Amino acid sequence: MSDQEASELILEPERYELSAAAPYRFDIDRREFFKVLGCGVVVLFLVDAALAQQETGGGRRRGGGGQRPAEISAWLHIGEDGTITVFTGKVEVGQNIRTSLTQAVAEELRAPVESIRMVMADTELTPYDAGTFGSRTTPDMAAQLHKIAAEAREALLDLAADSFKCERDSLTLANGKISRSGANDSIAFGQLTKGQKLVKSVNDKSSPTPAADWKIAGTSVPKVNGRELVTGKHRYASDINRPGMLHGKVLRPSAFDATLASVDTKAAEAMPGVTVVHDGDFVGVTAPDVLTAERAIAAIKAEWTAKPQVSSAELFDYLKKNTRGPQRTGRANEAGSAEGTPAADQKLQQTYTVAYIAHTPLEPRAAVAEWKDDKLTVWTGTQRPFGVRGDVAQAFGIPEDRVHLIAPDTGSGYGGKHTTAAATEAARLSKAVGKPVKLVWTREEEFTWGYFRPAGIIEVSSGVRSDGTITEWEFHNYNSGNSGVRSPYDIPGQRSEFHPTAYPLKQGSYRGLASTANHFAREVHMDELARAVKMDPLEFRLKNLRDSRLRAVLEAAAKAFGWGKTKAADGHGFGIAAGTEKGSYLATCAEVAVDRKTGVVKVLRAVAAFECGAIVNPDHLKNQVEGAMVMGLGGALFEAVQFENGKITNPRLSDYRVPRFTDMPAIEIVLLDRKDVPSAGAGETPIIGIAPAVGNAIFDATGIRLRSMPMTPQELLKAGA
Repeated sequence: MSDQEASELILEPERYELSAAAPYRFDIDRREFFKVLGCGVVVLFLVDAALAQQETGGGRRRGGGGQRPAEISAWLHIGEDGTITVFTGKVEVGQNIRTSLTQAVAEELRAPVESIRMVMADTELTPYDAGTFGSRTTPDMAAQLHKIAAEAREALLDLAADSFKCERDSLTLANGKISRSGANDSIAFGQLTKGQKLVKSVNDKSSPTPAADWKIAGTSVPKVNGRELVTGKHRYASDINRPGMLHGKVLRPSAFDATLASVDTKAAEAMPGVTVVHDGDFVGVTAPDVLTAERAIAAIKAEWTAKPQVSSAELFDYLKKNTRGPQRTGRANEAGSAEGTPAADQKLQQTYTVAYIAHTPLEPRAAVAEWKDDKLTVWTGTQRPFGVRGDVAQAFGIPEDRVHLIAPDTGSGYGGKHTTAAATEAARLSKAVGKPVKLVWTREEEFTWGYFRPAGIIEVSSGVRSDGTITEWEFHNYNSGNSGVRSPYDIPGQRSEFHPTAYPLKQGSYRGLASTANHFAREVHMDELARAVKMDPLEFRLKNLRDSRLRAVLEAAAKAFGWGKTKAADGHGFGIAAGTEKGSYLATCAEVAVDRKTGVVKVLRAVAAFECGAIVNPDHLKNQVEGAMVMGLGGALFEAVQFENGKITNPRLSDYRVPRFTDMPAIEIVLLDRKDVPSAGAGETPIIGIAPAVGNAIFDATGIRLRSMPMTPQELLKAGA
């Protein structure tokens, strides 16, 4: 196994959804099975148990196919017309990797960006990929494509040298052509390859262009499919249509963990064009249109058996009482020794909490499924096309090579589209009716039957000397997760632990994972320590920090923000926070205005300094940072899933508050470009700073410390604002 593959198998514990039981396993009768697959011999086999349990970025590896090919032809093809087609299993989820990966190839081939076509996330066309998650596309896939294209460049130079009968050193690549120095003739890439495969293999001897020498990568290339996006030509999973396609709906339980006691489908079956599918606890319908399908589901009378369950009012007591012990990893254990360290002059113990929140993607889950001959094709918005292919195959008891999974660009995911429910539901309905079926979840279904960012309790105990030196640090996270749990500050003998617990709701991956919760608790606690010893919060952080990259973003954010200047008016406050996650570094400053009568907090402006190594596309990186900050503002001030006895009580946007245009502060992004450091991913880390910066600014404005996310007006008023 390569180092790259090994890294994909490292799963943060908060990816709970990947270890959850499969939502469906259908019992297909023999007649129906052969109706789908056709006659023949079916051989069932058991995969090695250890291999079957491996998680590859969110998918149990079933039936092999989990190795990346080394041959250039699997990744890149140059047509006779000069079109360069690149294949990657990564998914475009709005983070604009279609453009940044195109830049990687264009850079190495010295080819125009517009000559490159990116084929993404198609299990029959693209090489295996574990999934689009963990901010791994830029450090992993972009690096891979740099190598592929660099090898292709060398192969093209060899072909051109043979064609021109000249030395390679006399050849130059530019604009998709190879020219000889001192001559007026050139040859296009397509003329060299004549559309044939490049059979050279990738090896570690390739020499991708150093970031300091980039000409195309590192620049603000516009979104390569921008015209299709703004004109509406671009298609997402919910836009897919197939000839003869029907529409499907699924009957949902009355509450979480409810089982079907009885069902009466006669009224639905009597509706023209409606087919009812009943398989165990699965009940669904197909119809010629969405409205008829909705009416058919509403006409089904079902009784469910459910047990009493926890409510959101009891959540944190429940989590603390249902722990399963500490879990330590290389990022969450004791560091150094506190022996010989002077005793603390002051000690502090505080508890911080974060609520469950929803992913709220722009596009709810959607899938189109079509059985044809012995094969199933599914179009669905997912971050794990190969993993979902395996899940669907397992649900129907068929080999993976009978499932073709295509992931069109997905209308946002944020870690919420790793699982397979919509794809499997559409496939089950399609199999029953023998026609393509489209199934699009409603917003209420998305809020209820997806999974949530884990709630959590974080307890911090610390000690500090009067000169601002932190001498003690103990940090315990219950349920939320391990990401970002270890402090980046220079503290001798610090102890950090993550404690798994039993949990009442389905929970799993979310942008930044638990790093948002852990940074909120740590950076608010840092502010509390600074206030305790009467030090400026920026000065306090710098005093306890040796990491030069984190110092650099702190100083850059403070300078751009004007840290230390006089506040504009009473009721205004300044806050600062910093952190690192997934190889990138962030510092955030915020200014808030608090209405003491209503408790309403208005974030007036926010400045973020961000460093993720060598920058691939400055404009699009700024978009990523801004988008993460806006999303983080929701969790900081508004978002919380409310639930009672197995039911979500605010399952629609009219009840679940997300940031609005009127909530937006003036945002300034400061990018630190480190050409000497490999590029890291930027899709997640920028979310971690806004909540603690805002919380610290609220204290600066009011003297009231809020230690729970979201920091609502009700909490401020209750605390005496």
